[in-house]
Amino acid sequence: MRASHYFSSQVSTLLRRDFLRVGGLSLLGLNLSQYLAFREATAATGSVPKAKAQSCILLWLEGGPSQVDTWDPKSNSNFKPISTNVEGIQISELLPGVAKHMDKLSIIRSMHTEEIDHPEAAHYAITGHRPNPAMQFPSLGSIMAKELGPRNGLPAYVRHGGHEDWKGYEKYFGPAFIGPKYAPMVVPDPDRKNFAVPDLSLPKEISLERIQDRRSLLQIVDKICRQKEEIADFSSMDTFTEQALNMILAPGVKEAFDLSQENEKIKDAYGRHGFGQSVLLARRLVEHGCRFVTAAGYKYNEWDSHGKNDEAHRDKLCPPLDQALSTLLEDLEQRGLLESTVVLVMGEFGRTPNINPINGRDHWSNCWSLALGGGGIKGGQIIGASDDRGAQVAAGKVTIGDLYATLFKALGIDWEKTYMTPVGRPIKLANSIGDATGIPIASLI
Repeated sequence: MRASHYFSSQVSTLLRRDFLRVGGLSLLGLNLSQYLAFREATAATGSVPKAKAQSCILLWLEGGPSQVDTWDPKSNSNFKPISTNVEGIQISELLPGVAKHMDKLSIIRSMHTEEIDHPEAAHYAITGHRPNPAMQFPSLGSIMAKELGPRNGLPAYVRHGGHEDWKGYEKYFGPAFIGPKYAPMVVPDPDRKNFAVPDLSLPKEISLERIQDRRSLLQIVDKICRQKEEIADFSSMDTFTEQALNMILAPGVKEAFDLSQENEKIKDAYGRHGFGQSVLLARRLVEHGCRFVTAAGYKYNEWDSHGKNDEAHRDKLCPPLDQALSTLLEDLEQRGLLESTVVLVMGEFGRTPNINPINGRDHWSNCWSLALGGGGIKGGQIIGASDDRGAQVAAGKVTIGDLYATLFKALGIDWEKTYMTPVGRPIKLANSIGDATGIPIASLI
């Protein structure tokens, strides 16, 4: 049975099982050798137009930030607007570090989406499609992995976050029908003490000399594979397991995930918290060749401020974002990576303009904000406008399809392209409202 046919019929089983291990291999998601086996030849199909952007970092603010308390300050916010280093652009006082780097970012203040509950809205934001019980759609990261292909032996798509923290959302960040070879490599919380990716280390009982000896390698692989052969076609596993071991033994790959190589000063600059360290890891990964990295260091739905919105944004949510994002922009620029790396900062929707009886703000998809920059995307701009309360789009409505089209254009991907599903249905990469094709935002790219 071919891997693609096998996966399509067994995806739910595979996600629950203890994947094939080589020595101590165990990713919190997709096993490395399994990932390589299904990936086959991950190189992008066709020619990719030349583009400044080579990779993308998504800073995922799960739960939905309040637009009026962050990127689009209004009089119905208890936080004051402050000036930035771009004349005429103001953002919330909760983001003073980012304000110094506004020339590197642009803000879209007129996002409009169609889902109002977290699971559906997360699905919509990360795939561009409304949920459909008869169809799963590929995520933004998986599309970029397919279109751009891997570099330097690194997986093309890496996602931070363990399954226990994502409450079933992890499937929305996956490849769906385009195949598990474009699934993300999932890594644990990089803020944990002695953080390491298990699949990139050999178990102590297996020496480097033993693993490099082909006979010993095959004995180890054969023993473990035959114990687990029910989860995949064993006849195709040897090659991919060896590829996984090559990745383990490649110093550049292991180095990319090794946060211990960062000095203490830079760790402090990003922030000694889950979000800061996940953003630092994302920078390391794109620096070494990853195409798409999701940095999701906040707790499950932490931005979901139904109660005590102001306290949450002031004390818990905005300080890590301000610290990590401002450091990332400066760090990328100093390393010469900003021109080749798109930075996208968003959640699944915004918050209501009104405060509820428990001093919170509820879900709001009619009009919300996000920020993006780098990778050839022009900074220092405001796209669209909201009304005086940040409730409705006043000018320049932007859809997820338009956002995707802009990102794809920056990365040299044909945003008008479609994928054909197994049942023969064409699916748009940049899907907009009403099944229209998204349009790149001309002033950004």
